Amino acid sequence: MATLSVWKFETAQGADAAAVALGELSKQGLITVDDSATVSWEAGKKKPKTRQGLNTAGVGALGGSFWGLLFGLIFFVPFLGAAIGAGIGALTGALTDVGIDDEFIGSVRDQVVPGTSALFLMSENAVVDKVRDNLQARGIQGTLIQSNLSNEQEAQLREAFSEEA
Repeated sequence: MATLSVWKFETAQGADAAAVALGELSKQGLITVDDSATVSWEAGKKKPKTRQGLNTAGVGALGGSFWGLLFGLIFFVPFLGAAIGAGIGALTGALTDVGIDDEFIGSVRDQVVPGTSALFLMSENAVVDKVRDNLQARGIQGTLIQSNLSNEQEAQLREAFSEEA
């Protein structure tokens, strides 16, 4: 079963540091990283910067279209107004079908604000306590927001957003 995790950090640089650390933890077998992306939101800026991570798993990649849609719903739709937001309903419904619901989106939206950052991670086989302890030992303090996906939801998500499809 895959896990879509969002690790939120209290600095705009925290997600980048965590991404590097998770790459090292992946090599140690503490986590399998399928795909990732980061959001860095500098204090005083109107919107965050987003960046898709380097995919190391190939087949596990969801692709930029998934991250773009998810980030759009979380960070940019609230700024676009009701007319455009209303047209997004079908897209949010599709994400709900794969385990990404309004509560998850709202929780991330409420917590990732100017001056913070977040690492969005599609992973498997994570030993969460060891990952968290290892990040903290490196001075990386984050808050975990998590949504587990069933095997069926994961397959639907990969089918819908894989760049290979």
